Formats: sequence, structure tokens, C-alpha cells
Amino acid sequence: MKFLKKKLLIVAVFILIAAGINGNICEAKGRTFVVGFDAEFPPYGYLDENGEYVGFDLSLAEEVCKRRGWEFVKRPIAWDSKDSELETGAISCIWNGFTMNGRETEYTWSTPYVDNSQVVVVRTDSGIESLSDLAGKILVVQSDSAALAALEGDDATDENKALAKSLKNLQQVADYNSAFMNLESGMVDAIAMDIGVASYQLESRNGEFKLLDQHISSEQYGIGFKLGDTELRDQVQVTLFEMLSDGTFAKIAKEWGLTDSVCLSTEDTQYIDGGAVPVTDADIANVQSESVSDGTPKAVKLDFVGVMKQLISGLGSTFLIFVLTLLFSMPLGLLLAAVRMSKLKVLQWIAKIYISIMRGTPLMLQLLVVFFSPYYLFNVQTSYSYRFYAVIIGFSLNYAAYFAEIYRSGIQSIPIGQWEAARVMGYSRKTTFFRIIFPQMVKRIMPPVTNEVITLVKDTSLAFALAYTEMFTLAKQIAASQASLFPLFVAGLFYYIFNFIVAFIMDNIEKKLDYYR
Repeated sequence: MKFLKKKLLIVAVFILIAAGINGNICEAKGRTFVVGFDAEFPPYGYLDENGEYVGFDLSLAEEVCKRRGWEFVKRPIAWDSKDSELETGAISCIWNGFTMNGRETEYTWSTPYVDNSQVVVVRTDSGIESLSDLAGKILVVQSDSAALAALEGDDATDENKALAKSLKNLQQVADYNSAFMNLESGMVDAIAMDIGVASYQLESRNGEFKLLDQHISSEQYGIGFKLGDTELRDQVQVTLFEMLSDGTFAKIAKEWGLTDSVCLSTEDTQYIDGGAVPVTDADIANVQSESVSDGTPKAVKLDFVGVMKQLISGLGSTFLIFVLTLLFSMPLGLLLAAVRMSKLKVLQWIAKIYISIMRGTPLMLQLLVVFFSPYYLFNVQTSYSYRFYAVIIGFSLNYAAYFAEIYRSGIQSIPIGQWEAARVMGYSRKTTFFRIIFPQMVKRIMPPVTNEVITLVKDTSLAFALAYTEMFTLAKQIAASQASLFPLFVAGLFYYIFNFIVAFIMDNIEKKLDYYR
């Protein structure tokens, strides 16, 4: 009997091992390759006029996945959260004109594939002709960018440190579209940015701006993988070399107007982290592909109808966040108000502390905590769909705190005599609240509730912090790809109409309650 049990155990172990090996093989063949990128960074990654995410880096990644049989997923991310996205496994890599210089030890890198320079863009009529003319001027850069590192980073040259010191102010913005908005409006004097992005933007803006001849710095782009993920890095690297060999890499570069910038080479035999670069063929060489159209893709100015069509999908996401937040936060706020007014001091203080935290910290921070806590606190990797749930949870928890205080003020505004009269008449506390106090409270709190509901409509734009694409995020992406502020104005019109309808509905509800005087 014991022998039979041992035999069955051995067989079971072999089955499990075989299943594991088979599962790993299936996993390798059916890998989902999730590319994290900034969707406001043309020509490397952006939203085109057809509502598709396109760009040089995305074209390369798509070809890699096609050759390896992987499922390709394009995932726009909030650039400031890129490290957390990579660490938690939400994305497989950062492939988006990602500068290696200064970040050598923070990621597992591919070999460089683009030589890039940081340049300065000014208005054509600014009178600024050289870097020395920037003294006493305002220069704007994207946050956590190579331009910022070149001017203020630990490895910044003495010349660049002197340049930064001579500036009146060095401002940071979230994206390059915001930078151009500042430059167009005269709020700043110049922008420091990547030459590839600058060339694309200047091509789209009809001679309003120019590049200075002097460059701030030069660096290289690579693909950033999670530190230690050398296996995935090597698979992508080998495939890029294959594309280089048969001319596909050169073809894609030419299609995106980056032929003069690419630098992928089999002569790079060592990774930046010291590992050996794998090759599949010792005779791999640069082979130019057949002729393709020249020039950087031109941005197409969308008309009002075109922008509206693109924003409709984002409007649906905004509306869903709005409705679900109200659905969960309003009853939760009522429960929280009850706890806040409890006779038990412990419960009162718990509610007070919760409300204080929710009202005293930024909603964006709360969203990030809700989204990343499962991984950093419990080492649980979440699916992409959890982004949406995190948005709803974060918004609901935040707005419940505000509604709780509004409810509390409304309840406490009802004269205590009504409670006492109801008790004398034999009403229970529950009946008194829902039949007598609650209807009067609802009437009194309608104006502040209306204000919160209108604020919620606008706050839905903060979902971008979790890379959840709602209407305003979509508008910014379209504005970046089209080098135009027009999509932002259209989005503003959508918000106004949305809020006008909300205010109209709330006003009618308030009129219906006029008999509670």
C-alpha cells in the first residue's frame, strides 16, 4: 500500500512538472507584450486622426510582436508613474523615446537605437539666436525629462549648470503640448526638448517657431525593462537585429522621418549593464530597404466634427466615472455621516480622521494609493481592468467624505424639537429620521450637493493619473498629435454642456422640493 502511494505521488509530481513546463511553453509562445508609452510624444507615440495610437516606437514594437507571435498591447501611461507601472508588472517595458543617459542603473536596457539631442525651441520673432541669449529668460522643460537632467542633473555639464543658473526661471510642465501652449502665449521664452519631437512639432506649426543651432546635450534612446528582466530584453534585442538585417528597421525609420537619428548596430556587443548582447547571425549588417515615402508624417488639423467624433468615446468614460461615483459615494457619505454623529467617541474619531485625510490630501494622490497599494503592500499584481475599478474606488472614497459633512450639516440644521415631538408621538428613531428629518435635510443640502456634483464632472479628468483614458486625457492626446489647442477647447465645450445639464437637473429637483418650507 505504501509503495503504491509513493508510486502515485511520483506520477503526480511528474504530471505537475510536465504541466508546469507545458504551461511555461504556452506562456512563452502566447506572451502578452505590453508597451508603456506617453501618448503625447509624437512621432514616437501619439494618437492619430483615426483614434489609433501610432508612432515610430509603436511600429517597431508591433513588428517585434508579429515576428515572435506575441500579443501586442499598447498602453498609454502617465509618465510620472512609469516606474510604478513597470515595477508592478502592469507593463512589459517602457518603449517611448526613453533616454538611457542618467538612468543606466535603474532599468535593464536594450542597446541604443536612436541618437537624440536636446535642443531649444523659441518663437521666430523672439530675437533669441543662441544659448547665451537665454540669460534672464524663462525656459520650460517636461518633468522627469532628459532636458531637465541635462540642465540640473548630477551629470549635467558645467556649461549647462551655468546656463540653468543664468535663467530667470526653469519651469516644468507635464507634457510638450503644455510647453508649446506656454511658449505661444508668451508665458515663457523657450522650450528645451528632444530634437525628434521638436522637428515634428515645428513641421506642424507653420513657421511660428525655430530651433537654435546649439544643442544642450546628446543622448541615446533605449528600451527600458524591469531591472533584472534580461530574458525578455534579449528576445526583443535579437528580433530588432533581425529587423535590422532584412531592412525592416530602416524602412520603419524612414517612414517616420528618423533615418538620420537611428543608431541600432550589431557593433554594440555589450549592454549598458555589462551583459553580452546576443546575436543570431555574425554577418548581420545594415541592409537598406526599398524606397518609401520621405518626410515626417504631417499632423492633420481636425475640424470640429472630427474632434467631436474622437472625443465621444472619452465622453462615455467620463460619464461612467461620474455616474458610478455618485452611485457609491452618496450612500457611503450618509453612512459616514451617521458614524460621525455617533454617540460612541471612538467611532466619531475614526470618521473624523477619515474625513480629514480625504479632504486634506490630493485626490490624485489617493488614486495612486488605491491603484498601487495591492502590489506594494501585499505583492499582488493587478490586471489592467483594475485601473477602472481603482478610479471608481478612489473617487467614491474621496467624495463620500465631502458628502458626509454636507449631510451632517443638513441633519444638524433641523431643530431638535422635531426629534422630541416625534418621540412623544411614538415614532421610532428610524422612522423619525427617514419620514421627518431626511426629507427636510435633502431640501436644505441641495445647493452644496449641486456644487459637489458639478465639481465631480470636472474632477473626472484626474483619472489620467492612473492612465485611464477619459475625455480630457483624450483631448490632450489629440492636441499633442495635431499640434493644436482646438481639441482642448472642444473638450471644454463638452464639459460645459455636461455641467449645464447637471445643473438643470439639480435645479429642477430643488424646485420639486419647494413644498418643504
